[in-house]
Amino acid sequence: MENFQKVLLVLTIIGAINWGLVGLFDINLVSTLFGSATFISRIIYTLIAIAGIVNIGILFNHLEETDL
Repeated sequence: MENFQKVLLVLTIIGAINWGLVGLFDINLVSTLFGSATFISRIIYTLIAIAGIVNIGILFNHLEETDL
């Protein structure tokens, strides 16, 4: 399970870096590498979104464990 969480964290970091590049330099790295609105880029965006949602759950589980 720990490896799965690390993979999800890496995907979330990739998404954060991509949004940082969009905000700072107007460069969308995913679109640049895989094309705009292609099937592959949509899969990547979906995986990053799922990783972010799962990471929210991991955060709340971790917070509950530390409250004990």
